[in-house]
Amino acid sequence: MKQPLRIGTRGSPLALAQAHETRRRLAEAHPHLAEPDAIEIVVIKTTGDRILDRTLMEAGGKGLFTKEIEEALQAETIDLAVHSMKDVPTWRQTGLQLTAMLPREDPRDAWFCRHGCGLDELPAGAVVGTASLRRQAQILARRPDLKVVPFRGNVQTRMTKLAEGQVDATLLALAGLRRLGLVEHMTAAIETDVMLPAVAQGAIGIETRAADDVTNALVAALNHAETMTRVTAERGVLATLDGSCRTPIAALAELPGDGSLTLSALVIRPNGQEFYRTERRGDPDDAEAMGIDAGQELKAKLPPDFFAVSGAIEGPAGPGSAI
Repeated sequence: MKQPLRIGTRGSPLALAQAHETRRRLAEAHPHLAEPDAIEIVVIKTTGDRILDRTLMEAGGKGLFTKEIEEALQAETIDLAVHSMKDVPTWRQTGLQLTAMLPREDPRDAWFCRHGCGLDELPAGAVVGTASLRRQAQILARRPDLKVVPFRGNVQTRMTKLAEGQVDATLLALAGLRRLGLVEHMTAAIETDVMLPAVAQGAIGIETRAADDVTNALVAALNHAETMTRVTAERGVLATLDGSCRTPIAALAELPGDGSLTLSALVIRPNGQEFYRTERRGDPDDAEAMGIDAGQELKAKLPPDFFAVSGAIEGPAGPGSAI
């Protein structure tokens, strides 16, 4: 009996939604994979899923939601891995490659406020919950009179905590809400000129073994070239700055329709009191070089202590991953 194609994923509702989307797209692209039991979804619990008592930054930052999945890929107990690209480190594990990106969802952040007001309307001293230093820093840059506290958990968990009054407001990635059909619960989407998204926010990446020609051919048919270009530029910034969960970095690449690629990149202190930003416009074929160049410009401007952890969110954050 032929072995099914095995998709490795985390077990959160969002991760499973992304794995099922990948399975659906594979079946549409390759009719033989539409047969019953042709594709199996394998749930893998990651280090990030197990950490319940501290923030991801304190636990080691990037890679906490991909390590065990990549180990399974290398051990050949799965054939492909589906990741939220903003969780994927810029360094590659030996023998693995990012073979495809699915079409990117809306990269903006979504704002939730139990009082129904926006970020600018929150009263002084209001409490905003987030596990993201990037969100914390940009909130405090705009509203230094607010208090930001650690706030982890999947979408449903955080919505419950918000309803219970543990915080006045929180943020989630709009892409995750769309994939879970929960957009109607948000107060508003935050425009990117107010809060620049995380690198690759809204993008789903499919990772495979570089030597697995059969799986690579199946997965390559799913690649969305525009998303790959945009993510490549953004990850170029991140790799150059050696970014992790300890470094508030944001970037957004866009294809405005005139044949060019635009890129905005930002580095900011966790307390929001100092930031550096740069912009690029160029040829989409130069996406990685644009990202690297933008990252090098920012890196040259930064004081030596810029990425010190002082000002970071402190204290336990609860289970689950940030989206």
